[in-house]
Amino acid sequence: MEKIVHRSSERGFADHGWLKATHSFSFANYFDRNKIQFGMLRVFNDDVIAPSRGFGMHPHENMEIITIPLLGALKHADNMGNEAVITAGEVQVMSAGTGVFHSEFNASETEPVNLFQIWIFTDKNGHPPRYDQKRFSPDERQNKWQLLVSPDGTDDSLWIHQNAFISAFDSTQNTETFYKPKSAGNGVYIMVVDGAVEVEGTELFKRDAAGFWAFDDSLKIRFNKPSGLLVIEVPMD
Repeated sequence: MEKIVHRSSERGFADHGWLKATHSFSFANYFDRNKIQFGMLRVFNDDVIAPSRGFGMHPHENMEIITIPLLGALKHADNMGNEAVITAGEVQVMSAGTGVFHSEFNASETEPVNLFQIWIFTDKNGHPPRYDQKRFSPDERQNKWQLLVSPDGTDDSLWIHQNAFISAFDSTQNTETFYKPKSAGNGVYIMVVDGAVEVEGTELFKRDAAGFWAFDDSLKIRFNKPSGLLVIEVPMD
């Protein structure tokens, strides 16, 4: 089994006043040659955006972009004609494909928004751009895996153009579970949203993450306290 560990305190950080951005991988002005990507996972940002502030219209192409608000609400608009507000409990996917322009602003005038934004390389260039969002019941991830994103929309998940899967798990008790990759050969990147866990002997705390690949069958996860996990499973090449 191969693994990498990304401690929360070792992530890149930028304070722009209205934006506090934390990067698990090299992004913008943060560069670490040992943290370029994990397989097809290119970006994992943990952003806090001030009230009414955000990113004006800007372009993307040939990337699967997944946004998961943790607190607050985010207003989205794009040149495909989509305008929406996504809130904590929802997941947004945007396949940039041949090219898309979009904006993202905190939808509140008084409260910050905290979100994860994840970029995954697409399976090939040139897909038509597309947008979707969906609310996922937190009850469906209490002490079990809830599939949020997949290549084919299985189990009512959102789909993207890549053999990748994103799943969530909220443990309400000190117990054990296992994560078995849905596709042979994929690597697994585990982010501790909150709490404390042990994955195959590696202790991880809030906002720590670890990537595992070339392992047999499944990963054993022990919850040392009530915890929330986000797992991103991606092809490694």
